[in-house]
Amino acid sequence: MLRAWKDLPIAMQTEAVKPYYESLQNKKISLVCKFVFDRGMALVLLVILSPVFLLIGLAIKLDSQGEIFFRQERVTQYGKKFRIYKFRTMVQNAEAVGAKVTTNQDARITVMGKKLRDKRLDELPQLINILQGDMSFVGTRPEVTKYVEKYTQEMLATLLLPAGVTSEASIEYKDEAKLLIEAKDVDQEYVQRVLPAKMVWNLESLKKFSLANDVRTMLKTLGAVV
Repeated sequence: MLRAWKDLPIAMQTEAVKPYYESLQNKKISLVCKFVFDRGMALVLLVILSPVFLLIGLAIKLDSQGEIFFRQERVTQYGKKFRIYKFRTMVQNAEAVGAKVTTNQDARITVMGKKLRDKRLDELPQLINILQGDMSFVGTRPEVTKYVEKYTQEMLATLLLPAGVTSEASIEYKDEAKLLIEAKDVDQEYVQRVLPAKMVWNLESLKKFSLANDVRTMLKTLGAVV
């Protein structure tokens, strides 16, 4: 739920964030509906998709050494840090030998990992994060701390709501990895060009927040994946 203004992190109590906060304050019923919808739908999907989880887990173990799940620290609502769940799509200890973002030709991606990424199936375990309250179906994708530290004051407004599995920005930049293929410094290219462009979409979505728009974004995501 939305905190009182005085209870927000000091860094978020700025004039740049205030218009977004006031807009959300006028949509408290939609926020409650979003809260109930997220947890109810996540629980139902986890039960229905449990056989799929088992099959994917087995395929990952047969394909390469390492854990089934990949867990990485990300930042969500109000700057809270949490561990995001994904199916592992890269070689073991991949973070120790490369950037925090990946490209289509990243040598760290496994054979099974490429298939999961192509269909966005690696994101399924985030249903667990939604059930735990750290994420939502729709919202700004959670970034690692080093990227959040690069946020402008206005970008911090995206932390008023939980991070999301998908968003309008995710749909527009579904081929983000292709944009980074030729970058000499992937991290720098992401921070200077890709992240600001995605944030334009994220901030606009925040202004237009409603449960109906969330559902539309979910359906658009499904269409984009298909």
